[in-house]
Amino acid sequence: MRTLTPQEWFFDSAWRGFTLLDVRSPAEYATGKLPAARSLPLFSDAERAEVGTLYKQVSPDEALLKGLEIAGGKMRYLVEEARRLAPVGRVVVHCWRGGQRSGSVAWLLERAGLEVGQLTGGYKAARATIRTYLKDSEHGLRVLSGPTGSGKTQVLRAMQSLGASVIDLEGLAHHKGSSFGAIGESPQPSTEEFENQLFAALRDLPTGQPVWVEDESRMIGHIYLPDEFYHRLTAAPVTLLEQPLEWRVGRLVQLYGAYPREDLLTAFTRIRKRLGGQHLNAAIAALEANDLATAARIALVYYDKAYHHYGERREAPVVRRVTAASPDPLVVARQILG
Repeated sequence: MRTLTPQEWFFDSAWRGFTLLDVRSPAEYATGKLPAARSLPLFSDAERAEVGTLYKQVSPDEALLKGLEIAGGKMRYLVEEARRLAPVGRVVVHCWRGGQRSGSVAWLLERAGLEVGQLTGGYKAARATIRTYLKDSEHGLRVLSGPTGSGKTQVLRAMQSLGASVIDLEGLAHHKGSSFGAIGESPQPSTEEFENQLFAALRDLPTGQPVWVEDESRMIGHIYLPDEFYHRLTAAPVTLLEQPLEWRVGRLVQLYGAYPREDLLTAFTRIRKRLGGQHLNAAIAALEANDLATAARIALVYYDKAYHHYGERREAPVVRRVTAASPDPLVVARQILG
């Protein structure tokens, strides 16, 4: 059995073709997993809690014996499941700190004939590597900015189709970045899982060309952008997208118009204090009258003020202003990429 560091696993091509097996409990895996890791839990959540309680309240030896008792009945399952998850028979195993859980499973799988590596330091060490990479990678960020309804996400996707390097932060976060942002989206991942997927997206991009991202505040829904990456984002050169208000209104109507009016009403209610009671009542009346364009204009009263305030706090200046020649994202993408 070989050991390897997180740096080697993430960046050494010698480990390509190996399947990463996470032997932590299902709850640990659900909170955050390494990119491409497959779950092969040695203990269930309840079993892990039982072993941990024995370790703290009785003795490490008693916890060890209980762990062996639990794991003994799972040996066949662990081997068969590992073979299913890694048909070519090459695996790297990790747990939280790279200790007894991964060591015991690695030993078992090696005895079963698999080619096995064990990740030193486990998930904890890998997370430290990820956070360092988000801070220090050599990718040069470029920020596409513009007020709500500018279609920045669609433009970035069009830029990507034309060959640009793009990271869709809102796509990774499963949120469109406003009070309305959760409408129509699947549940958000944890902040930890978001960071892991952001790392994977960044790592897979070449360092010789700019990486475009959307201008974001520190929070995307309930996800908190990691400081390491957020400081880079707010210091990166900004391209500001400008266009007529009516295009923005039309885009919001198109984006949200098919969703239940109750969801839109709830989103408006969340910004009651900043929108003001008069504007909120007008928005509710517009929704009840199915006048989505008026409701969108009212929402933009608040979001345009918030965008202006955010722009004043940015560390980096706007280096380019692009006036959209068309509401078509592909046309705008070509304008930006020149």
